[in-house]
Amino acid sequence: MISDMQKRTQERHRRSDATKAAIVAAARERFAADGYERATIRAIAAQARIDPAMVMRYFGSKEGLFAAAAQFDLRMPNLAAVPRQRLGVALVTHFLERWEEDDTFMALLRAAATNEPAGERMRAIFASQVAPALAPVLGTSANARARAGLISSQVLGLALTRYVLRLPAVVALQRKQIVEQVGPLLQALLVP
Repeated sequence: MISDMQKRTQERHRRSDATKAAIVAAARERFAADGYERATIRAIAAQARIDPAMVMRYFGSKEGLFAAAAQFDLRMPNLAAVPRQRLGVALVTHFLERWEEDDTFMALLRAAATNEPAGERMRAIFASQVAPALAPVLGTSANARARAGLISSQVLGLALTRYVLRLPAVVALQRKQIVEQVGPLLQALLVP
């Protein structure tokens, strides 16, 4: 049997979790729309409909809030299970799908260009998620690491030009066109 005190504690934790989730959701939207430098704790708190002091209570600082908001799982596919001749297409398709379903990555990408902690977070995501996903295909040699870096540059360049800078020629491309044109570039780096 749960005591009244335990019930109150559980309710407080649920409210706390809901408040944190609301703050992180608002932060992701503000960082995506405004970038790291222009997003403010006040604007984020207003969007989450809470007092700015609560943001500081839960996250300590704007940098702490950004770190929480910039958690991003690329959900990399198992490339070892992809037919070798389809690796480039599979990779481009995967990234387009991830970017279009979650603005968090765009907020991180925008901030990474001008903010060192955001840049470090982006490097950590690629080191911990992309490099291991590419290793079964590329191996772990110095040459393989260089090719993984070039693949990352192509992927990040596409994201930057399509979703952040919104270059008209790149934005105008249909997903199928991007896959058809960028897939072979990645394929050449994956399977030289």
